[in-house]
Amino acid sequence: MTAPAIPGHRRTVVAMSGGVDSSVAALLLKEAGEDLIGLSMQLYDRTRDGRSVYGRCCSPRDVQDARTVADRLGIPFYVLNLEEEFQREVIGDFLSEYRAGRTPVPCVQCNSGPKFRHLAGRALMLGAGSVATGHYARVRRHPATGRLQLLRARDLSRDQSYFLFDLSQDQLGRAVFPLGEMHKVDVRRLAARRDLPNADKPDSQDICFVPDGDYRGFVRRETGDTGAAGEIVDTAGTVRGRHDGVASYTIGQRRGLGLTAERPLYVVALDARSSRVVVGEDRELYRDVLVADRVNWVSIGRPSGAFEAVARIRSTHRGAPATVEPLPNDRIRVVFHEPQRAITPGQAVVLYEDDRVLAGGFIRETPPLTV
Repeated sequence: MTAPAIPGHRRTVVAMSGGVDSSVAALLLKEAGEDLIGLSMQLYDRTRDGRSVYGRCCSPRDVQDARTVADRLGIPFYVLNLEEEFQREVIGDFLSEYRAGRTPVPCVQCNSGPKFRHLAGRALMLGAGSVATGHYARVRRHPATGRLQLLRARDLSRDQSYFLFDLSQDQLGRAVFPLGEMHKVDVRRLAARRDLPNADKPDSQDICFVPDGDYRGFVRRETGDTGAAGEIVDTAGTVRGRHDGVASYTIGQRRGLGLTAERPLYVVALDARSSRVVVGEDRELYRDVLVADRVNWVSIGRPSGAFEAVARIRSTHRGAPATVEPLPNDRIRVVFHEPQRAITPGQAVVLYEDDRVLAGGFIRETPPLTV
């Protein structure tokens, strides 16, 4: 099993996280005869608040695992400090979005920023023309237009194209995804056959800078609080309780509301301006329209009119048919054929046609509730 050759590139940098995926990506390229350099990124100093809490990602052990694999493959290995860039572009956005009543997707900003912009810049300094990662996705060039297209991975259960929609054409031109045609089970089998030390290492499933999953605590430690306290009201405008800041809540949340009701109540809207958390029944979570901004047209140019697509509103969402209308200022309106549950401002909406990622943007608003 070998990776395809990459004509025209003198050298390839491999982003090595210490996990099995990036390690096998490096293995495949090495066995294909590529001139490789392994790089790990130091993104966040967990010792600064005295807690030193690590999850399954970005720990000193992960860096050591990456170094061990690089040594075994016989490639140079370096660690880059990108903490400043990560703080500014990923953590800063994460904090401001939560305090504005939105739920961010930090992996998207990390991919288009530290991984495929800043890391690519370091790669050029090392004489490398491309950046390889362990993402499960594919890139191909349209034979007629020459435009690069982002495609879902062959293994749909591992597909990560949702998190890559914000890559530019230049970034896609430098991106190499050796695992795009592979299935995860085959990746682990290959790692075991080549005696890689992390063949059975568990996958990372947490936000790298919030390894304990307590994003509320993280926001509180970084900013001092979770926003101004305010009222919890239902969709009829009746005050049902108090809250200590909208950053502690997200659309669809049921637990932790501290309310007593005959029927289960969920967070159905957040209004940071008035410091209001709006709750309602499950049926009130459904919407059929959203507006997204900061839209990136990936595999196609900006259409002149409305078109049909399958829209995913979160990474775990299977996608639903919708009509998409381009709007001024890099925005789109997405009208679903059937209402979708818990459309959440701050999350990404990514548009697909079969395996192609057409475009993506960040959900800004849904039709307002009258409270």
